[in-house]
Amino acid sequence: MDLLLWILAVILVVAGILALFRRQILWGVVLIIVGLLVGPGGVSIFT
Repeated sequence: MDLLLWILAVILVVAGILALFRRQILWGVVLIIVGLLVGPGGVSIFT
């Protein structure tokens, strides 16, 4: 389960960075924040 959360976190952060490059600031920031919550520090939120 942890591996899936890591993969999801990476995808969300990369999608957020790409959204920032496309000038979708709000969407990019939201994706990055959600990615960081799901990532290594946020795993405990979901378990």
